[in-house]
Amino acid sequence: MVLHLTQEHLSEISDHAEQVYPEECCGLLLGELEGATARKQLIEVVALENTWSAGEDEALTKARRYTIDPRDMLRSQKYARENALQIIGIYHSHPDHPAIPSECDRAQAWSDYAYVIVSVCEGNAVDTQNWALDSEQQFCPEPITVVPVAEVKRLPTSA
Repeated sequence: MVLHLTQEHLSEISDHAEQVYPEECCGLLLGELEGATARKQLIEVVALENTWSAGEDEALTKARRYTIDPRDMLRSQKYARENALQIIGIYHSHPDHPAIPSECDRAQAWSDYAYVIVSVCEGNAVDTQNWALDSEQQFCPEPITVVPVAEVKRLPTSA
């Protein structure tokens, strides 16, 4: 599949990543899965708070991990359903690391979701990559297509 989004969507994600640096940011991607055209159409970016708590391992801080509060996930699912959308992916940042998924990212990933990762070096977003799980539960690069806002079209809803 291919993730279709606008430059504004990319800017929202990058801005969020830069604002919370040196911690990881996280959020949800709401949109539509268009199976016939093999594309994920991003409609709305939902920035969320990273609620990671290190617990016993003090080395694993918000600079190296993120968690989305289950209540935020439920609220976002409800909002998406009310607006004829669905969660099509998750985004997060990697402070001072490449935009490549970690083993932790893979272990917690869900099939069919887009996983957008922003590399933030010294406070500046420098690279954005999108990933998806393959049939063997391994991350593979998934293309991003930047489209003009005018080309973001909602699928017709059935009455």
